[in-house]
Amino acid sequence: MSEYITSVDELEELYGKPGATSLEKETATITTEYRRLIEASPFVTIATVGSGGMDCSPKGDPPGFVRVLDETTLAIPDRRGNNRLDSLRNLIEDPRIGLLFLIPGLGETLRVNGTARLTTDAELRQSFDIRGTLPTAVITVAVESVYFHCSKAIIRSDLWNPERHVADSDAPSCGSILAEIRAEPVNVDEIDTEYERRQLENLY
Repeated sequence: MSEYITSVDELEELYGKPGATSLEKETATITTEYRRLIEASPFVTIATVGSGGMDCSPKGDPPGFVRVLDETTLAIPDRRGNNRLDSLRNLIEDPRIGLLFLIPGLGETLRVNGTARLTTDAELRQSFDIRGTLPTAVITVAVESVYFHCSKAIIRSDLWNPERHVADSDAPSCGSILAEIRAEPVNVDEIDTEYERRQLENLY
């Protein structure tokens, strides 16, 4: 391929100018309506960057788990996971963070950009108690920009249509993925059974 875009001027010439709404919808604070979207969302992806590379990690809990502390501050509980710590390592090196909130059934998504810090503040962690389990740490986000993203991507993907949902049997399992990667033979069924057990037991 030879027709690569190599400058911002080429990019803007190709795509043209953004519409007025695309620009005016962006705010520097969490407005009342943007707060409603955050509080309705049970799922957010977190984008970070550091010396080890880029990362985009999912976070999920009951709707409203990302808490609006004030109009320029969010708090995100970081619960137990695989301890790779990719996004957290990045945030220690480079505090810039990008968030994308999804709300089941809604076409619009919400984007938040800002800077983040990690805290083990006891009172804040306690406020995120679920089933007697606290998050290991809390990510606080100093908000710099907030804006909704139109529903075209959700409509094109038909994301919320249950008739398009993929059955477990049609997707590769943890065991089959590891069987392809590992040099030594593995017991796929054994890995899948253990994976499912750990997922449920270590949820919180």
